[in-house]
Amino acid sequence: MKKYLDLVNKVLTEGEEKNDRTNTGTLSIFGTQTKYDLREGFPLLTTKKVFFSSVVRELLWFLKGATNIHDGLSEYTSIWDSWADENGDLGPIYGYQWRFWEKFVWDENAKKYQKEHVDQIKQVIDLIKTTPDSRRLIVSAWNVADLDQMKLPPCHSFFQFYVNDKRLDCQLYQRSADVALGVPFNIASYSLLLMMVAQECSLTPGIFTHTIGDAHIYLNHVEGLKEQLKRDILPLPRVTISKKPFFDLLYEDITLHDYQHGPFIKFPIAV
Repeated sequence: MKKYLDLVNKVLTEGEEKNDRTNTGTLSIFGTQTKYDLREGFPLLTTKKVFFSSVVRELLWFLKGATNIHDGLSEYTSIWDSWADENGDLGPIYGYQWRFWEKFVWDENAKKYQKEHVDQIKQVIDLIKTTPDSRRLIVSAWNVADLDQMKLPPCHSFFQFYVNDKRLDCQLYQRSADVALGVPFNIASYSLLLMMVAQECSLTPGIFTHTIGDAHIYLNHVEGLKEQLKRDILPLPRVTISKKPFFDLLYEDITLHDYQHGPFIKFPIAV
């Protein structure tokens, strides 16, 4: 994962010191892009341990449209606990927008608009299968009308698929990226999603392109990242997925193989 370490080094050496919402302070750069070829291995960071189980749990939680941490997430991982309210609710975040984006359709009989929902994930999979050359293979979590109801507005906000012969690529636009904690997780999550969609569409997973707006390192993460830069880069692991329909996939259907990694580094979360 030299490409990730190159991003870390770039932010450390070129980043502008800025204030932020959490009052922690950051080093920040704007407008980065990194490509990860999944044919070379699964892009899970090896210079520190990344908890792949949490990556899988969160992604499957998103994909069922869940917005409450007690709906199959909090018993396995605490990654969203800091933002949830006292009932565990997070508002209409990623999963809701992916599966239940609200739209209003005029009902001629009732003479009023009726609320319906758009399942963007199903829609984009169907479109890949039927119209692979479409330039509309897009899923968005950035619903302006719902932002105020979300406990945390989407950081990874917009992604697009691209079919190249029998290969499926994916590009993510991330408006805000915590380089130490968030980015390794985001790379793994969207690479796994790319693999899952590619399998459903009988395509080969290709390149995941990670485009970031504000790429930042919190000041209290600097020393931990400098330690990572000193570590050896190890061979990438592999991931296998059971041959099942996309929406039937469960946690136990996704397996990580041959994961070698350096020791875990604890970074404080900025809330």
